[in-house]
Amino acid sequence: MLTRRDLALLRLLAQRLAGPRLATPAEAVRHLGAAQAQDLPGALTSIALRVDGGTRQGVAAALAAGLVVRSWPMRGTLHLVPAEDLGWMLAITAPRMIAGAARRRTELGITDAVLDRAREVALGALADEPARPARLALADGEATTPPAGLRRADLFGLWDAAGLLVQSQTAVHLLGQLCQETTLVLGPMAGTEQLVVGYEDWVPEPVRLDRDQGLAEWARRYLRSHGPATDRDLARWASLTLTDARAGLAAVRSEFTAVDVDGTEHLMDPALPDLLAGHGADARRLRLLPGFDEFVLGYADRTFTVPKEFEDRIVPGGNGMFRSTVVKAGQVIATWKRAGTGAKARIDPEPFASLGARDLAIIQRRFAELP
Repeated sequence: MLTRRDLALLRLLAQRLAGPRLATPAEAVRHLGAAQAQDLPGALTSIALRVDGGTRQGVAAALAAGLVVRSWPMRGTLHLVPAEDLGWMLAITAPRMIAGAARRRTELGITDAVLDRAREVALGALADEPARPARLALADGEATTPPAGLRRADLFGLWDAAGLLVQSQTAVHLLGQLCQETTLVLGPMAGTEQLVVGYEDWVPEPVRLDRDQGLAEWARRYLRSHGPATDRDLARWASLTLTDARAGLAAVRSEFTAVDVDGTEHLMDPALPDLLAGHGADARRLRLLPGFDEFVLGYADRTFTVPKEFEDRIVPGGNGMFRSTVVKAGQVIATWKRAGTGAKARIDPEPFASLGARDLAIIQRRFAELP
């Protein structure tokens, strides 16, 4: 049996926020399976924290190299995913997501004819600026040649000129569906935004898995990176039915260890107890996480790390916008925000209870160390 405090520490290790980090951003994203990326700057930081010597620039280089992409594979929101895996992930989840958004598309004037025309306009524009990932053009974490693509505003302008945008939200929903059907994908960075590129150009060698193989692989990656976790955790995280989540878990169950937490079975990587024994101090140290980090977001029940009475501090008003957190010994003890810019930037913590001078000093130091 595990206590909920043990659960939090083991999950920090599984997520590679403590203990051995991953070698590259692409490996970190592949380990997680997918990483919530609604807030792109925060997502770059989340991945960098899991990489040995990681930087946001290194994560951007993985996007420029076509190793990592950003799309809508699950939960109706943006995630960073390994480029080669996006296709089989969407083959599992996209049909339900697209069907579930049918009413909203109707409200936004997105008919089959509008979608077909939007696809034609986007691919026609991209044909004039072919997106070719510089997969081997990495030097010191930087892509050596800037790849081409379309800025979102430019693509939306083309759709508007074609008379396709009947409401202000029509464009983003068109982009979302064209990404979910693997026509488009968000690829390399251009300044602070990502360019829209053609999926087939940008992901020339996708991994192909049938549905059963895909469910098993998703379960395997989730348990390795988020365990100890339950079938309901996986179902919520990956936008799967509970039946599909259980089928995936059943296929890989022999690879994992079962533990009991409050009378509920959780599965985890068998190596985690040894990792906790060797890296317990690192798991318990105070750390800063950006908003939407997988440690807080990746489970059906967040009370293992966020006391229930403080959940509204993480997501004020239940508005879906997750705030950045201060974590100590696996427990969220404060939220934080950045004040000022550039060299004058500083951290503004909002603790759940009074913090001592030592913790406040460490928070300042961790802020200065953020990648």
